[in-house]
Amino acid sequence: MNSSTSVDIHQGRGRVGCNDLHSETVAGDHRELLETTKSLFAALLYWDSTVARPHIQSAPERELLCIFGTGDLGRSLGQRLLQTGYRVVYGSRRPHSCDPLPQGAQVMSHTEAAQLATVVIACVHREHYDFLEAAAPQLKGKVLVDVSNNSEKGLYPESNAEYLQSLLPEASVVKAFNTISAWSLQNGSSDAHRQVYLCGDSAEAKQAVRELATSLGLSVLDRGCLSAAREVEDFPLQLFPQWRLPLCLATGLTAFFFFYLLTRDVIYAYVEKDKDISFRIMVSLANKVFPIVSLIMLSLCYLPGVLAAFIQLYRGTKYRRFPDWLDRWMLCRKQLGLLALGLAFLHVLYTLLIPIRYYVRYKIAENVVSVIRENRTTVFDTTIAWRSDSYLSMGILGFALFVLLGITSLPSISNALSWREFSFVQSKLGHLTLFFCTLHTYLYGWDRFLRPSTYKWWTPPGYMLCLVVPSVVLVLKLLILLPCMDRSLGRIRQGWERRGPEGEGTKPLMA
Repeated sequence: MNSSTSVDIHQGRGRVGCNDLHSETVAGDHRELLETTKSLFAALLYWDSTVARPHIQSAPERELLCIFGTGDLGRSLGQRLLQTGYRVVYGSRRPHSCDPLPQGAQVMSHTEAAQLATVVIACVHREHYDFLEAAAPQLKGKVLVDVSNNSEKGLYPESNAEYLQSLLPEASVVKAFNTISAWSLQNGSSDAHRQVYLCGDSAEAKQAVRELATSLGLSVLDRGCLSAAREVEDFPLQLFPQWRLPLCLATGLTAFFFFYLLTRDVIYAYVEKDKDISFRIMVSLANKVFPIVSLIMLSLCYLPGVLAAFIQLYRGTKYRRFPDWLDRWMLCRKQLGLLALGLAFLHVLYTLLIPIRYYVRYKIAENVVSVIRENRTTVFDTTIAWRSDSYLSMGILGFALFVLLGITSLPSISNALSWREFSFVQSKLGHLTLFFCTLHTYLYGWDRFLRPSTYKWWTPPGYMLCLVVPSVVLVLKLLILLPCMDRSLGRIRQGWERRGPEGEGTKPLMA
């Protein structure tokens, strides 16, 4: 029993030794497999980071910007900056009781906020600049953007930006964002008003502000040094600067012809014939005034160009400035044309209303009844039919070309045209439009100028007066188109001068 037991124990020990050896072999295989897997995984990561995606890098943290002021503009600007990816901190005199600010923005005192940022945007009025003097140490060497405006021109002897620079001489003041409203910032870059004017004495500071504005989707126009800040601050105060002269002219012409026709038509009928036709003021009188003023203003669009051509022919050169009044006149031709187009639209609408007017329907019914009662027959007049159809046809063609001129004056359309195409439409087709509209008016008058009854109180009708300016423009344009004048004008516009700069006779300026 002892011998068998010893054999069993010996055999058991042998079996145990074999199992341990097998376990050690399996563990070694696992370790080799694990090391191989680690090596493959490391190689895979290396390949992915260097070959497959070498361009992917950790995104750098965006710049922190400081905004002084928590009003409408400050909040809207901060919201746009946060949407763009910037970090924003507000500086406020009451940091614990501010209105709701954009989510993600911090708020603290002015000095604390100024310490954290290199670009500070001051969205405060000039009357509240006093606190900035206390933050002068924190603003030293930093970019300070002034976005303030005044309520009227000439309110202070210097601009707000220049005054701010005098308060903080060690900061780099840049004037910017004063032409952008809080509403336009809230509506994003799709808003049409996206132009930002900036000026400053530091090129580095202006470049920082330029990059900031560009990241917001705004277009930047550099106006130069900080001394131009007064002009930049006056931009938001301007009310239709290029429309002022055309609007005044349209208003004056409309008022003149309204009272002129009121006297000839309504007052004359009441005084001479004892008839009250004052009801015609609303439609009939207005439908005479609008086309008259429209035709005059359309001709005024092309009259300065004709005058400029004659001035160049008289001087024999194109290198001399036109008179200031002619320069201002030529700069507002687009506005004159658009106002003329608007008045032409009113003329078309009023004309379409004629058949449904009570007065017209009454007159038609009365005439039909009178013809039936008297058993009269009206003979068809071919001449009147030709005149009527020609009158309407010229009006339709003139109005269609007028609309084409207005469409091509839109920036989105004109930018898609070459200079030659735009010049062809606005010049060639423009004069053709003026010709059709003038002929439309001549056909309207026909032979009325021969009738004594046309001249009430010895005054000509309104359509005769309105034909003076367009007729003069068309005659002058025909003179310019004569070969002798057209050839000389073309040479002058190519640089030819009648006399050289030293009186050496005729030669090009750029010889």
